[in-house]
Amino acid sequence: MNFTGKNLLLYAVGGANGTEKNKFFADLESALKGGITCFQLREKHLPFEEFLAEAKEVKKLCSKYSVPLIINDNIEIALSSGADGVHVGQDDMNIVEARKIAGDKLVIGVSAHNVEEALLAEKNGADYLGSGAVFGSQTKSNVHTLPLETLKNICSSVKIPVVAIGGINKDNISRLSGSGISGVALVSAIFGATDIENECRMLKKLAERTFI
Repeated sequence: MNFTGKNLLLYAVGGANGTEKNKFFADLESALKGGITCFQLREKHLPFEEFLAEAKEVKKLCSKYSVPLIINDNIEIALSSGADGVHVGQDDMNIVEARKIAGDKLVIGVSAHNVEEALLAEKNGADYLGSGAVFGSQTKSNVHTLPLETLKNICSSVKIPVVAIGGINKDNISRLSGSGISGVALVSAIFGATDIENECRMLKKLAERTFI
């Protein structure tokens, strides 16, 4: 698929994570209706077959709204489910190995926390970078906050697009203006909202105003 920085504008990250599946799919469809431009399925503890079944259903739903599906940290699931891409962290599969396995079948995103990691990921075939946590994180306890200056340096050092992640919400998104990022990746700000569809509409307008 033709994956560009525009796909990173409002990048939702989530998964059922042991919650009721029907609720998860309903929440995801609300986010898709609200205008998310990409969805990353993150399931850290599901057995392979359950993860694959969920990924296939999510792919159908994302395809209905022409939104790319990225699988977090599992290239086999990404390829087997028909997903559009895979995202790997610094402690996950090596980008060189991931590109060797995926060829040109998958978009590959890589987490980068400094300029050195960003340049290496770009050199080894990453299509985009995820950088953070820019405002801390409500979903991960072992992360360090990424200074805004470092985020700017990452963006200016590479030609591939960058999406910022970590504690971003409607109240602080404008603070990322001028950083050079293509968009924001959100977890709690979307899936913790009371009205997910309307929240996404508002977040998308804020993102467009800030980054386009």
